[in-house]
Amino acid sequence: MKTIKGPAIFLAQFAGSEAPFNTLDNLCKWAADLGYKGIQIPTWETGLIDIEIAAESQTYCDDLKGKVNSYGLEITELSTHLQGQLVAVNPAYDTLFDGFAPDAVKGNPKARTEWAIDFVKKSGTASGRLGLKSHASFSGALLWHTMYPWPQRPQGLVEMGFKELVKRWLPILNHFDEQGVDICYELHPGEDLHDGVSFERFLEATGNHKRANILYDPSHFVLQQLDYLKFIDYYHERIKAFHVKDAEFNMSGKQGVYGGYSDWQDRAGRFRSLGDGQVDFKSIFTKLTKYDCDVWAVMEWECCIKSSAQGAREGAPFIQQHIIEAAERSFDDFAGAKPDEAYLKSILGI
Repeated sequence: MKTIKGPAIFLAQFAGSEAPFNTLDNLCKWAADLGYKGIQIPTWETGLIDIEIAAESQTYCDDLKGKVNSYGLEITELSTHLQGQLVAVNPAYDTLFDGFAPDAVKGNPKARTEWAIDFVKKSGTASGRLGLKSHASFSGALLWHTMYPWPQRPQGLVEMGFKELVKRWLPILNHFDEQGVDICYELHPGEDLHDGVSFERFLEATGNHKRANILYDPSHFVLQQLDYLKFIDYYHERIKAFHVKDAEFNMSGKQGVYGGYSDWQDRAGRFRSLGDGQVDFKSIFTKLTKYDCDVWAVMEWECCIKSSAQGAREGAPFIQQHIIEAAERSFDDFAGAKPDEAYLKSILGI
């Protein structure tokens, strides 16, 4: 079994215009001082990484990696959550998701899709140059608006939707395979890949592509009321990245998983800082260790109650306390002797 690596932190919710969040150097020092050992870098923050340059220059990637390492940190993964979202956008969401796109392709869905595919590919190249094995992303969504079957979905719509989704992602998956990097889809409401069944549909349509994998985040399963521990039993072989994020679901007589259009603090299901929600992290770390999942434990902070500063301070020790040093031998293997065939036969009387 492998010991889970960490603690690490996803920088997306912290990067900003004010120190210590305004430069990669400042963020690295801040994270290291808090006890983190790794950082997950959002590729849309050009002040942290320039993907156009990283995809072309090994020297740039070596310098970037060296800078991060100089603070006692490692890069865990790059993230293209926003660009991955733009690989597949239903027209109903064009206006909203144009906010994630560069000005040159806004208002042009075809050009936006082509740009997103190219950007994610370049991120795969950069990941390979950085020596990374996993990459975090979203699948995008062509079908999400039909998630609840009313009005009734026409026969064949789901099959056609997944066929198109795979058509867009397969060239990306193949490119990542050339780089030796896994794409880890964060299964998330709002994405066509949001639970185990939808991931299975996609995986089957890709021909069980070996680079199509999972970023495991239990918080999104709490909000869907999905058994996040059983999920590990089913899909542990495909779990190649891990967001440590807490959540709670407070059953109500007024609202359920859909939330009644409420703001986050008023929803039945809401994200919390680590230790403040209902996620059983002891069991999660146990299962991931038992199944030999080679992942970084990356804190993603999204809490509607507690400040990000406190969440970040508390996150590193919380993760460290949950990391299990994998056993190197069985507790009852005290003798440590090699099998003796004659002795074994004598016990069995054969």
